[in-house]
Amino acid sequence: MIVKSDLISIGKLYKPHGISGEITFAFTSDVFDRKESPYWVLDMDGILVPFFVESYRFKSNETALVKLEGIDSEKRAKELNNKEVYFPAHLADEEEADSWNFYVGFNVYDEVAGYIGEITEVDDSTLNVLFTLSLDGKDVLMPVAEHFFTEIDLENREMHVKLPEGLLEL
Repeated sequence: MIVKSDLISIGKLYKPHGISGEITFAFTSDVFDRKESPYWVLDMDGILVPFFVESYRFKSNETALVKLEGIDSEKRAKELNNKEVYFPAHLADEEEADSWNFYVGFNVYDEVAGYIGEITEVDDSTLNVLFTLSLDGKDVLMPVAEHFFTEIDLENREMHVKLPEGLLEL
């Protein structure tokens, strides 16, 4: 059985490219190009499903065109639009598992506020890395600062933090 704690988020699938089932893949990590894995895992409405990779080719520094086994039409490719893509953590570099993207899917709890959301994205485009937390359909940004962390529970995919008062209201 595949569990999220054994995976690293590497990006999202978006629109089909052409009619043969190729899909645009916006990646947040290039571990798939550096390490060999015959399959990637997609989150299909809460169920983690492996897909075998037939081929991929880079379109830009942030996107690639991917062909997955069994996805052979534009219609099938459209079904994968907006699906999160994961890579088996045991095949990744130790460095990759230690990257901030590793924490996508973790639930975050503040000492005072309690549950504040699930980490859905990492914005590392600037020196100030931010987690996007999602709670009840609302997104909140949280700065990634190690001094905020009080505990990280890898087994239960939980991050416990002590945030300055009012930080989440900004």
